[in-house]
Amino acid sequence: MAQLEELMAAPNFWNNQESAQKTIGELKAQKSVVAPALDMSSRIEDLEIHFELATEAKSQEDFEEISEMSQKLLHDLETLELKTLLSGEHDSGNCYFSIHAGAGGTESCDWAEMLLRMYLRYFERAGYKAEEVDRTDGEEAGVRSITLNVTGSYAYGYLSCERGVHRLVRISPFDSQNRRHTSFASVDVLPELDDVDIEIDWAKDVREDTYRASGAGGQHVNKTDSAIRITHLETGAVVQCQNDRSQHKNRAEARKMLAAKLYQKQQAQRDAELAKLYGDKGEIAFGSQIRSYVLYPYQLVRDERTELKSPHTDKVLDGDIQEFIDTFLRHKTTKNK
Repeated sequence: MAQLEELMAAPNFWNNQESAQKTIGELKAQKSVVAPALDMSSRIEDLEIHFELATEAKSQEDFEEISEMSQKLLHDLETLELKTLLSGEHDSGNCYFSIHAGAGGTESCDWAEMLLRMYLRYFERAGYKAEEVDRTDGEEAGVRSITLNVTGSYAYGYLSCERGVHRLVRISPFDSQNRRHTSFASVDVLPELDDVDIEIDWAKDVREDTYRASGAGGQHVNKTDSAIRITHLETGAVVQCQNDRSQHKNRAEARKMLAAKLYQKQQAQRDAELAKLYGDKGEIAFGSQIRSYVLYPYQLVRDERTELKSPHTDKVLDGDIQEFIDTFLRHKTTKNK
């Protein structure tokens, strides 16, 4: 941390804006762990002093205050402990967060938009900033697919816990006979990578298409071919970006997304090879169902990985999902030991 602070103090620090922002992000990530740890140590010392004074005074009021302080301290220690579980190479950084509607037409598109609202509310709670990169709306309602660039401390580490298929069971608002429907939508999360060892020959390895942006952005966006779609010819991986009015900026963003996607494919192949050796195939099944949201005939949200349940479907769909993320982090760490 001291080394990063020295870099920021250099007179030419802001000459390279991109490098400067990366350094600031790294420093914030380190401070988000170090500062709370130092604060915890100070609070523990204060609690010990309060306990000694309360014991001497034999004051019930002081003991009640100590109990409240202890409960708050334990809660904050648990939060700090969870951050120590996010020790992956990219866990502390930003990410690309995508939602894709499954088969089922309007039903699934509507479910994808419900998930989008849930996560946007969660981002607000967590202090993350989300910027739309690409969006395709459903034909009648909802969203077919959407990709967001989510920035904030440990955004990738926490949100990668949400990767997988999400299942909704409800009485369909689009069915005139009020029948029960099951809808699916998938969540994908890619780390935002600045420096990654992925070799791409942009002249030979990819096909680049430009098209007219269809999302929000004003008349200029809709009248020019500013949107970019890049296809990696060998793997078939496709990314697209239409967030900016500048074709140049959209191209740069799309290239970063493609590098991240190819990096993830490499990691998945490596994990698959390890899984064959250790027999833990279930853990690396990309796209497997992770959570069910049942609104009818009863109300329940159930995480299929940890078996955590909540009857408060309204709160969960309003972004109250931190408990599901925290529980999965502990579950994953325990299982990997």
